[in-house]
Amino acid sequence: MEKNYRAELTGVFGKPVDENPTGVMEEAAYREKGLNFRYLNIKVEPEDLGTAMAAVRAFGMKGINLTIPHKVEVLKYLDELSEAAGIIGAVNTVVNRDGRLWGENTDGKGFVTSLKNEGISLNGKRIVILGAGGAARAIGVECALAGAWKVTIVNRSRERGETLAALIGEKTPAESVYVPWEGAYSVEPETDILINATCIGLYPDINGKPAVDYDTVKPQMTVCDVVFNPPETPFLREAARRGARTVNGLGMLANQGALNFTLWTGQEAPVEVMEETLRREFGL
Repeated sequence: MEKNYRAELTGVFGKPVDENPTGVMEEAAYREKGLNFRYLNIKVEPEDLGTAMAAVRAFGMKGINLTIPHKVEVLKYLDELSEAAGIIGAVNTVVNRDGRLWGENTDGKGFVTSLKNEGISLNGKRIVILGAGGAARAIGVECALAGAWKVTIVNRSRERGETLAALIGEKTPAESVYVPWEGAYSVEPETDILINATCIGLYPDINGKPAVDYDTVKPQMTVCDVVFNPPETPFLREAARRGARTVNGLGMLANQGALNFTLWTGQEAPVEVMEETLRREFGL
């Protein structure tokens, strides 16, 4: 049998990318499936993004992830967008389809999948999202597209909060409202799912927790965190103490990585291997 010394290339463009663990997870999945693929962490300056995207075509890369600060700027270099990416206005995953670059946002889809894997339906649910940044945009849109009835955005910046609520209200079937985040937020008693979509609690700020009146968290609620390092955040511990069901950010990270894997390889992702690799990487 002829040997093939050319690996198919995938990776991430960003600045910074030194501490991005996605490649560890993706390469473990490639090995599990016996695929000759590599995942590269590539530092790309903002002014060099156009050249880098041209290189995706020139190198025949299977695809690329985008992280800070490229998720919005990359749109101008793409040929097509998924429905969700078009609504969100940001892309974290690009697939090279014979030289045509197709953009998707797998952040929110990874979150929705992690809920489904826990047996939690979004249909008709009232969702509250803390934050209005990139993660909140992706999660808000995908929850709305997955059947959520109402999405409440809680944010310090009124302009960003109102903008996201308007986007969800106009572009999806769900209702959406903005609530100012002043002092400790009191969770509305009819809330079904409360989500921290901020980076509060992310390493090294492992003792940080969002300003919430935790006594307003009720046992019938599901409480989720996008923070994955560490997975069991003070936010989730406070919610669990009040009897709420909790979902950590590790599943979201692994599931969005699994979606990337399938988009690039055409194969079903070994999600368990990806999750276990992340747990080992974080010493869990």
